Amino acid sequence: MNQHYDHAERIRLAALREYGILHTAPERELDEVVALAARLCGTPVALVSLVDETEQWFKARVGIDACSTSREVSFCDHAMRGEGVMVIPDATLDPRFADNPLVTGDPHIRFYAAAPLVSPEGHPLGALSVIDSEAHPDGLNDLQIEALTVLARQVMTQMELRRLVRRSSDASGERADHDVRRDQRDVELASITLQLAESEAKFRAIADSMPQMVWSTLPDGFHDYYNARWYEFTGVPDGSTDGEGWNNMFHPEDQDRAWSLWRHSLTTGDPYEIEYRLRRHDGVYRWTLGRATPIRNEAGQITRWFGTCTDIDDLKRSDQAKELLSQELSHRIKNIFAVVSALIALSARQYPEAKTFAAAVRTRINALARAHEFVRPHTETSRPTVGTMTLHAFLEDLFKPYGCSSGEPRVILSGDDATFDDQAATSVALLFHELATNAAKYGSLSAEGGRVTLDTRRLDDRFVLTWTETGGPEIHEQPTHSGFGSSLATLSVENQLGGRLERKWLREGLQVIADLPSTALSRRRAAQNVA
Repeated sequence: MNQHYDHAERIRLAALREYGILHTAPERELDEVVALAARLCGTPVALVSLVDETEQWFKARVGIDACSTSREVSFCDHAMRGEGVMVIPDATLDPRFADNPLVTGDPHIRFYAAAPLVSPEGHPLGALSVIDSEAHPDGLNDLQIEALTVLARQVMTQMELRRLVRRSSDASGERADHDVRRDQRDVELASITLQLAESEAKFRAIADSMPQMVWSTLPDGFHDYYNARWYEFTGVPDGSTDGEGWNNMFHPEDQDRAWSLWRHSLTTGDPYEIEYRLRRHDGVYRWTLGRATPIRNEAGQITRWFGTCTDIDDLKRSDQAKELLSQELSHRIKNIFAVVSALIALSARQYPEAKTFAAAVRTRINALARAHEFVRPHTETSRPTVGTMTLHAFLEDLFKPYGCSSGEPRVILSGDDATFDDQAATSVALLFHELATNAAKYGSLSAEGGRVTLDTRRLDDRFVLTWTETGGPEIHEQPTHSGFGSSLATLSVENQLGGRLERKWLREGLQVIADLPSTALSRRRAAQNVA
């Protein structure tokens, strides 16, 4: 570290400490800024970070429990020295941060963007940042960059107000000319007020240019702000939906549900999220996603709610069309199973000597039909219910089509059983239906005498399922590409069940290990236990 840097750093640290802000209590104005920044940029985490000599300390934060981190791993130490917003779409691909402990470990930062916090004298103090554990390949759009810049200036305005008040207080015992001091302070406060008014005007301009409807309420739920998009969509006069008038804008069938859920959020402080039909200016009701998050002060009290409404009607209709097509295809496939089963039964009457064979084939077809009901796409209303069925009972039923002609199973289950519910049924069925089908085509179940063992073990907070094939064709090399079914199985485990899927191409046969959270197989019961 050179002498010039040491001198500049000492000046910077002195400027930071002049604000008297380090390790002070949270402030509502800054808490509201980070909450708004996170919502505007679509991230779970937002911070006002101030970079001290050995640490970066979070004056305001949302979405993270930590109050500070070491300066050695600070992203903001880089961001505050830039001239504009620093955007890192994926930290694992950035050589500056790929090996950073905050990237390789908790909180597993992937996306990071920050606007520098710079004093009027030009000293970099920290940054207003937004963070996500998932990459954002497209970074931020122009509107989000502008919003982050404006909000960073608002943070500095708040800090300047704090510094001026502190200077005034410190000078009170040293200066005798109180009138001069008062006049100077009035001028400074007037300047700060003008800056705040300008900042608020810019915020309203940004909110009005957003595609979503933005609204805000007092702690008791009284709506006192809507952006221009709300009035453009609904066509109502300005101010007519203040207070509780907003509920009349919903479809009559959705009003009680929306009001009940909103009252629950106001009572508990839980985030508000609901889908309802909102009346457009032409009288047409369109499906809308409503969300709101509370802003709290240092005492934990809610000081304001910020919310958005997003038109999802086109997405809803698209999903409904896909569901209708899926149900039609499923109905036709089920009819094919039924027709084939009936043809086999008719044929067996003409050839009594094939009766035993026909019964075995029909059993397999019926089992395949049951498996199909679980692996086809479902909505919440069409999803099959497995009741209190256990994992082993479910899998035994799923694997019946692959058993021996004598009825003896060829997929052998062992280990710990688990309670199983319909929220996990489709994902588990997709995984093992794919593995069993491939084993019957190319693996151990394609050979006479081939077997599969499926061991299920509960290990602390994990549930591990190990699929091991033996007695089939030897494997000489790993496949160079995976098919659609294999990709779907991976998505089922990693995206739907929140686990990890590993394939081992052993010479004696394929081994697949699905490592799941212990709650993945019965998420409804886990949620009830938490509640």
